[in-house]
Amino acid sequence: MDAIRAAAEKARKSSYSLSSIPLDVRNAALESIALALESNSEKITEANAKDMKAAEEMKLPQALIKRLKYSQDKISESVTSIRSIMQQEDVIGKVLSKTELDEGLILDKVSCPIGVIGVVFESRPDALVQISCLCLKSGNAVLLKGGSEAKNTNLILAELIQKAIISVDERFDGTVQLLSTREEFQSLLKHDDLIDLIIPRGSNQLVRSIMESTRIPVMGHAAGICHTYVDKDADLKMAAKVCFDAKVQYPAVCNATETLLIHSDIAEKFLPVIAEEYGKAGVEMRGDERVRKIVEMSAASENDWSEEYNDLVISIKIVDSLREAIDHINRYSSHHTDAIITSSEAAAEEFMDDVDSSSTMWNTSTRFADGYRYGLGAEVGISTNKTHARGPVGLEGLTIYKYKLRGKGQTVAEYSGKDGRKYTHRKLL
Repeated sequence: MDAIRAAAEKARKSSYSLSSIPLDVRNAALESIALALESNSEKITEANAKDMKAAEEMKLPQALIKRLKYSQDKISESVTSIRSIMQQEDVIGKVLSKTELDEGLILDKVSCPIGVIGVVFESRPDALVQISCLCLKSGNAVLLKGGSEAKNTNLILAELIQKAIISVDERFDGTVQLLSTREEFQSLLKHDDLIDLIIPRGSNQLVRSIMESTRIPVMGHAAGICHTYVDKDADLKMAAKVCFDAKVQYPAVCNATETLLIHSDIAEKFLPVIAEEYGKAGVEMRGDERVRKIVEMSAASENDWSEEYNDLVISIKIVDSLREAIDHINRYSSHHTDAIITSSEAAAEEFMDDVDSSSTMWNTSTRFADGYRYGLGAEVGISTNKTHARGPVGLEGLTIYKYKLRGKGQTVAEYSGKDGRKYTHRKLL
């Protein structure tokens, strides 16, 4: 048996016991992880410094290097996130519906863990912590593969997490495992009899390659091409504030705005204002022909409308109507997150209904599309799928359901024929 098959089988064995481990034990394991991060923060930052130095020497993109950094502040954020997850209600064993099929024959639909999850992610070491903790809380075993650029940080984090949870309960052995190479993860994709779900977090190319090379269901998003549309009825002061945050606050992430759409009625007033703000922040602006007649900037090409920059770059286009903005977004968006700035409730509702994205927003920044900010505790990623889970995927997105039928000796034969017993199908919950 190869090592990857053995790791997958170990994860599968662990998953069978996880759903029956009480909530207080799972929360104790999470607290053990939080304490391990706090007490080993210097070791973690030392390992991260090695990765940062190597990344700089390799001249990796600055956006990637920024995501790679795992400072004391980031560790503190991870600890806060873990304790937030601990406060979330249990998602295992919730009775979603209860139906009386007949007297004494009761059917429950009950939430349960998905099972074994494979996750591949790039750059961000904090993702390893988030994903491990979410999987543990929701009763799933996880096999993780981080980017080689974060190998030292990921290794120490995985070791700390494994030691921390096993010290609480030996049944957690195998719950969190780290794969070393991309070849190992590619091998994992072959074991569809042991792995229930793959979650990729990374580039469009990475996600596409995984989708094309496995029979295991894949949940995630291929790109984060987010839009903010400034409507003709927008409060322009609010619009400038929100558009600045959506691009500049943290441009290297998937929920940052990449394209700004502006209604032609307010373009001459708004464009110079937002262009000045972007200019101060060092944002490279690329505009269509109408935009460049108002403010000087680089020309936007057709490719810019479907580009995820993950950097201080934004494409800008003038549109003549709400419908044109919606049509543009539905054509070029990655169906991640899109926002409208307007004082018109009717326009906002039409936008949020008709834009086909996992999150639509009114008068606020696309940067809010995040599991922690949505009150999910944290997230394993953003899903643009239309099956099972969509948007920021937290604890509930890591569960599925099973049916539990309780009877008193009934048989199907008793319900056959004209004179057989009749089903009541009475909803109890």
